[in-house]
Amino acid sequence: MTQHIYSRRPTGNSAIPDTIFIILIINALVFGLQQFAPQFTFKFLALQPLVSPPGYITPSFIPWQLVTYGFVHSTSSLMHIIFNMLMLWMFGRDIEGIMGARRFFIYYITCVVGAGVIQLLVGVLQGGGAPTVGASGGVFGILLAYGMAFPNRRIMLMFPPIPMKAKYFVIMLGLFELSLGFSGVNNGVANFAHLGGMLFGFWLIKYWGKRR
Repeated sequence: MTQHIYSRRPTGNSAIPDTIFIILIINALVFGLQQFAPQFTFKFLALQPLVSPPGYITPSFIPWQLVTYGFVHSTSSLMHIIFNMLMLWMFGRDIEGIMGARRFFIYYITCVVGAGVIQLLVGVLQGGGAPTVGASGGVFGILLAYGMAFPNRRIMLMFPPIPMKAKYFVIMLGLFELSLGFSGVNNGVANFAHLGGMLFGFWLIKYWGKRR
C-alpha cells in the first residue's frame, strides 16, 4: 500500500546495513567522548534550549546542536543508548533496505532535526526548556516509517508481551507520547520531541510520495 513512497524493494541480507552501522559507530564514539570530556559534549553537542528556565542558565544554543544532540546520550544509565540503538537496528534494517542508504540517512537526520525543532518550540512556549540528548527523535521517525511500510506485520511488544500489528503499535505509541507530553507525568523525557520525529518523518515520506 505504501511501497511507492520508497525508492526500491528490500535488498540484501546484511545484519547491519551500511547507514545504520555508521550511525551506531558515531553514537558509540560520542558516548566514549562523553566519558573523557563530559562538559565539552554537554556544552557543544547537546541541544541547548532557546530560553533558559528561571534561575537556571544553560549554555548557548548553537545551530549544529540540532543534529549532534541525536548522537549524545545520558551517561547515568547505559539503557538510554542501548535501547535507542537496539530499536534503530531492529526496525531500521528493513527501512534502509527499501529506502536505500542515502535516502535512509536523509530521513533519519530529518527526523532528528525535526524532533529538535519541536523540542525548542515547546521550551519557548513553556517559558524555559532543558538541554536535550538522545536519538529517540530519529528512532521514533523510523518506527513511523516501519508502520507505514509494513502496516500489517505483527510485532511483539515488550510491555505487555503481546503481538500487535505495526500500524496499531505506531498509533498507540503516538497517542501515548501525546498524553504524556500534555500530562507532564513523565518529567525529564522529551515526549514532544518524539512526536516531532514522527511528524517530520511523515511529512518527508509524503513529500517523496508526491515527487514520485
